[in-house]
Amino acid sequence: MLVRLAFQSLGVVYGDLGTSPLYVFFNTFPKGIDNTDDVIDALSLIIYSLTLIPLLKYVLIVCKANDNGQGGTFALYSLLCRHAEIRTVPNQDQSDEELTTYNRTKFHEQSCAAKTKKWLEKQSWRQYSLVILVLAGSSMVIGDGVLTPPISVLSAAGGIKLNNPDMSEKVVVVAAVAILVVLFSLQPLGTDRVSWLFAPIVLIWLLLIGGIGIFNIWKYDKSVLRAFSPVYVYRFFKKGDGWPSLGGIMLCITGTEALFADLSQFPVLAIQIAFAAVVFPCLLLAYIGQAAYLMQNKDSVYDVFYSSIPDSIYWPVFVVATATSIVASQATISATFILVKQAVALGCFPRVKVVHTSKKFQSHIYIPEINWILMVLCVTIVAVFKNQYQIGNASGIAVIMVMLVTTFLMVLVMLLVWRCHWILILIFTVLSLIVEGTYFSSLILKVNRGGWVPLVIAVVFFIIMSAWHYGTVKRHQFELHSKVSIAWILGLGPSLGLVRVPGIGLVYTELPSGVPRIFSHFITNLPAIHSVLIFVCVKYIPVYTVPEGERFLFTRIGPKNFHMFHCVARYGYKDNHKKDDDFEQKLFNNLFRFVRMESLMDCGSDSEVYSLCEHQREHSNEDENGDAASFVTNSIVPDDEVDELEFLKNGRDIGVVHILGNTVVMARRDSELYKKIVIDYIYTFLRKLCRSNSAIYKVPHESLLNVGQVVFV
Repeated sequence: MLVRLAFQSLGVVYGDLGTSPLYVFFNTFPKGIDNTDDVIDALSLIIYSLTLIPLLKYVLIVCKANDNGQGGTFALYSLLCRHAEIRTVPNQDQSDEELTTYNRTKFHEQSCAAKTKKWLEKQSWRQYSLVILVLAGSSMVIGDGVLTPPISVLSAAGGIKLNNPDMSEKVVVVAAVAILVVLFSLQPLGTDRVSWLFAPIVLIWLLLIGGIGIFNIWKYDKSVLRAFSPVYVYRFFKKGDGWPSLGGIMLCITGTEALFADLSQFPVLAIQIAFAAVVFPCLLLAYIGQAAYLMQNKDSVYDVFYSSIPDSIYWPVFVVATATSIVASQATISATFILVKQAVALGCFPRVKVVHTSKKFQSHIYIPEINWILMVLCVTIVAVFKNQYQIGNASGIAVIMVMLVTTFLMVLVMLLVWRCHWILILIFTVLSLIVEGTYFSSLILKVNRGGWVPLVIAVVFFIIMSAWHYGTVKRHQFELHSKVSIAWILGLGPSLGLVRVPGIGLVYTELPSGVPRIFSHFITNLPAIHSVLIFVCVKYIPVYTVPEGERFLFTRIGPKNFHMFHCVARYGYKDNHKKDDDFEQKLFNNLFRFVRMESLMDCGSDSEVYSLCEHQREHSNEDENGDAASFVTNSIVPDDEVDELEFLKNGRDIGVVHILGNTVVMARRDSELYKKIVIDYIYTFLRKLCRSNSAIYKVPHESLLNVGQVVFV
């Protein structure tokens, strides 16, 4: 299984990193090569960049900072949220920390981790700064996802023109656009099927470029192997005139951040084996072979990859290169899907449709809206820029900014989660900032030569995510501070001051406890309410998954004759509520168990409580379509509890009505201008575009009741 997954990871994770030899030397020397010594210097920098960033930093260190197999900036953020009270959405609860997947550890009061935790929690602006940092990094990942497909496909399609110099550039552009359309049209098939299709292509590609590299080293110039000496890195910077070339050299590590974001697709060990055994050595051989060819053919730098291919295998390599350029885009596309899914779960992105494409692997997902948006943006970039040089400048800035964000988050993870010695943290931080800061200082100068593209894309997505997060926080705060008091509920009496009609009403709320304000709004305007009321809160918490047996948490509201309950359905950012087709059945099964356990506790039968808990734990992951009431009613329970269970079962049989709150959020008239713009325009516009609550909760329309209200924040 591990070998199979390592093989599959080649097609999903390493396509982008594996196609970098198509365009690195071209972007490094866009004005040509004056001195062949510059080739050795650039090659030495490529070798050490590949070693320090993808191999040492990401594959060996950052990949270990996964959240139970989940990677990316939001996974790092969820780790930090569990080890410090820094989450800005106020729906946290003490019971969340009791989940088996929460994995929160205690600090020694005088430890560095405890001091860092107190420092983060002391000021709210520090917590919001961390959220902004995460959103900025995530926006850059999406920007990279837009730029990687165009540069990879254009670089591969350019091989058509090499043997046909008179061919128009429009032909290459049209071919690239056609390839991109096919690529995005394949996404609904799912990562599992695509990886089996793409993995052999990437493996053949890597073996081909590695073999061609060995051939070129043997045929042209074996002396390029001296580039392994770090002396040539020093010589590169000593000259002082190679600074603009850093942007091109940096492209050799593009795709590294997608490697971490795609971590949830495959086990960490599988990804590490694939990189160490196949990807890393083949890439080194490919770059060394191209450098050996340039030592004797420096005028061929503009098409060094295709020029260095032996004539006898040119067209087979061209076909494989074109196919691999399609595969290369898969890494960033999959990473974008995963990132958006995590952002939605953590309240940082509008609700979108998430399709699980594999029954075996829950992380294999497809998001239609994001897929087609990416396709339109990619085709537009190819049609506008028409060459890989400017797109290369843009791609470099996106990648390096994501890496800088990851470095800062990793420092906090090493402090709070790993509790590393400060010397190790200092070494990691200094080495990362030296390498990434150097590349950033070069790329920032290329903003006006294409580098503005990822910045614009990132700003747009940053505005979307930050506005949605801000609106979500404000809505949660309003709900929290305006919830109905228990005293008010008790004052209404068992009938709640209305006619209690047979049936069960599921009132959906965002409050993890208490009665929402929308309930008082509802009963004030309608003269009747159901005989059983269950306030349901579907809540995502910063863990990768919530075990089935721990998903539902019930509490009772008021006396037993009120027949009012509060249910919290907890999900991790890896889970998908849409897939729970039997959500309602599971909810009632857990409600019956809650009533049974409550009665046993009242009777003081500890042994029976323990027996029931064990029964629930053993059967939590099995098919629960059977009638749970038969289990609870056949046990030894007081007569009044049997009556309540039968009452609940009869209410379910009569009918269940889903009551959803359709809350319109608006800024107060005396609010600041920025709040009016964010809430009244951006957030409202996004709410109209995103999926409705009924679609998210999968509520049947024939039993749906929408209750609208306007709130001012």
